[in-house]
Parts: sequence; C-alpha cells; structure tokens
Amino acid sequence: MIATLSACIAIVAARAVPVVEVEDTVATYAPANNGAGPLWCYGAPLIARVGDRVYASALETGVDVEPLCNTRWRLFAREDDGAWELIGHATEFDTREPCPLGATQDGRVFLSINPLIDLSGRRSGPSDPQLLEFTSPAPGAEPQALDVPWAGGHTFTEHSYRGFAVDGEAGEQLAMNIDSPTGDQFWAHRDAGGNWTNAGRVPFPIRSCYPQVSLRHGGGHVLAIRDIVEPVDEWREYKFEQTQRKWDYVFRRLFYAWTPDISSEQFGDAIEIDDVDATSGHISNLDMFIADDGAAHILYLRRTVQSTSMRDRFFPDERIAADLVHVVLRDGIEASRQTLIAGGEGTSGLQPAYGRFHRDADGGLHVVYAASGTNGLIALTDDGPGEPVTIPLEEPFGTFFTATERGGSPPSDTLDLFGIGREGQVLRYARVQLP
Repeated sequence: MIATLSACIAIVAARAVPVVEVEDTVATYAPANNGAGPLWCYGAPLIARVGDRVYASALETGVDVEPLCNTRWRLFAREDDGAWELIGHATEFDTREPCPLGATQDGRVFLSINPLIDLSGRRSGPSDPQLLEFTSPAPGAEPQALDVPWAGGHTFTEHSYRGFAVDGEAGEQLAMNIDSPTGDQFWAHRDAGGNWTNAGRVPFPIRSCYPQVSLRHGGGHVLAIRDIVEPVDEWREYKFEQTQRKWDYVFRRLFYAWTPDISSEQFGDAIEIDDVDATSGHISNLDMFIADDGAAHILYLRRTVQSTSMRDRFFPDERIAADLVHVVLRDGIEASRQTLIAGGEGTSGLQPAYGRFHRDADGGLHVVYAASGTNGLIALTDDGPGEPVTIPLEEPFGTFFTATERGGSPPSDTLDLFGIGREGQVLRYARVQLP
C-alpha cells in the first residue's frame, strides 16, 4: 500500500526529460591507500549550490606521506558559465577522510574537518574535529576555524564517520562525529547567530556509521547503518576461506533517530527501519529527505543475501533480491513503504546500485538513481512512483553526490552531480536541467 506523500510535495504531472548541460572534470586524485577514498563519506555532502555557483570538496593525497592521515581538503568553485577554480586547501596532509561540505544561501560555505592532533609520530590517533567557515569564498580566502563544543566523554580519532548538515535558509549547522571506543555518534548544533546551542550523543543501540544528517525547521534527523564485524562465527569463517581477507564488516540493520527541537532536546531512541541479519544480507543507506511537514523520506538498497556463495552455502532456497526501497516516517511512525526498483535474481529490468533524493523548484520529489550502468530519475507522486527516465550522460556515475537540501542547497530544476569518472582517479561533475 502506498500512502499519500507529504502535502508539500507537488505532483509531478509529466515524465521529466532531463537535459545534460555540462560534464567536466573537477580534479584528479591519487589513491591514499588508507581505507578511505574520495567518496568515502557518502552519507555527508561533498557538493553544494548557492545561486549560480557550485562548490565541491575534493581530497588530495600527499606525495610520499604515510597513511593513515595522508590527505587534505581542497575547496573548488564553479560559476554556471565558467570553469572550476581552486578556492583553497589545507596546509597539512593531516586527515584520513574527505571533508563534508555545506552552504547557506547568504553565500557562506562550511567544511567539516578532522585534523590529526599530533603529526610528529605515527599518522593516526587523536583528532580535533572542527568546522571551517568561508564567509566570502574566493581564491586565497582564509576560512575561520570554529571549535565545536562536543559533549563530554568522547574520544575522537582519524576514523571519524562524520555527519554534517546545513539548513541553507535558516543558516544553521549540525556536526556529527563518531566516538572511537563506543561507536556512539556525538553531535553539536550551531544556530543562525553563530551560537552553539546544544550537544549530545545519538542513542543508537549498536555502532552505526556513514550517517545521513538533516537539519530542518528546528528538528534534527539522522539515518545510519550498523557497521560491525561479522557476528556469526560460521559465516565469518566461511567467508575467510573464500576470500582470505580478514576485513569483514557487515551492514545489515538500518536505524533512524530524530529530535523535534535540536536547540533544546536530545535525540530520541533510534527506530529500526530494516534488518536483513537472518539471511546474511546487506543494506546501503543512501539518502534522507525531510518534507515541509516534517515527514522523513528514507532511501536505501536492500539485498537479501550478501553474496551468491553465501546463499549457495547457507540459504539454498533463498532468492537474492536487490531492491531500491523508499520509506516514509511521520513522527517516527512508518507511513508507507514501496520498492522503486526491484532487482536481483530472476529479474530482467534495471539492477539498482545507488540513489539520492532531489526536489525540483515546484516541490516535486524525485529519486536520482544509478542502475545497470546508467543514471536516471523516478518521480514520486501521489499516485505512486513514475516510470524511470534515463539521464543521457556520456559518463554515468556509480556512487555520486548531489547538491542536497541536507547540505544547504535549495530545491532546484538544476541537478548537480559529483562523483568518479569512467577512467578512475578523476572527480567529475555534471549539470542536468529538469524541465
């Protein structure tokens, strides 16, 4: 059953025919070999739009700098009718992961950074997560460093699993960073006046990472995936026999938590959205959109069994399904659930690989997807999801970022995409117009 979507989301009356206006290169990068690539922070934004200007955060790997902390942030900007230019970069290669980005519609740009505190010894250990604020982003402009008053009891390291959200209209920020010993997500909120109003930790029942964070109408929202070592001994031993790889983290339980007033209240208990533990499945948390009435739209990939070999060994009667799923929550209660693209064994259509939400200028909500080597759009209407429409990109994206409202970008008929190109080690941008 498909419930009516939020009243704020206009019906998309006709199939959109997207027009690709730009495909170009933002920057190149070298592999850091530290466990975190240039799109590693997939839950947090790396691209934002302010008017006719687009900003992108792209990591750079230091030459002959030892991992783990061997990268630094770079901030790029592009006018709609211009080319990408470098606004600035960190002075030290002191970070392991890419640095999330957000912007307010008055022109300010923010970076979430996590520099290592001590670079004199091994390049890992305690870190000092901060925000950088660019009030007038231009080449050579110096940002202001903002110390974040995190709640007490945390231990932060180079593995930060940062979440970051900006309310572009209200001018507020919400920073999030993982506690190394416990896996708890610590957070802090900054209001439009630059005051840090509240801080705490999200009460996830178990270590949860790669958060999508949203800050809207005074409320805070977070979506995260459980990220733990394979807990079933028999499965872990079998997978090691097959791969000879000791790294074996699994992602099978999806959680959402929220607070209606981020400035004065803590996050409530986490709500479990889905669980594929029983069949050794896999879930990828993809995106979250908060509607005008506060409804939380959640997008994720759900695979019933992690691999064919696992199915054949432990679940011989289980069909492997791979679905792109859309769930709507109202006040923490599930209102609807629908499969947008049904893939997996026995299906001949699109095989979903990734997705993001995008709201157009008229309020219509779309899902931007990667499936079967293509990118496309699905309009979400009161009558249900529309038919997939292909975006005719010369170089389709696999994993990609959009200029999302979670990062402060406004609803727009312009779709900005940022990801890795076909050649690899090339960070590419595409601008697509939705009629």
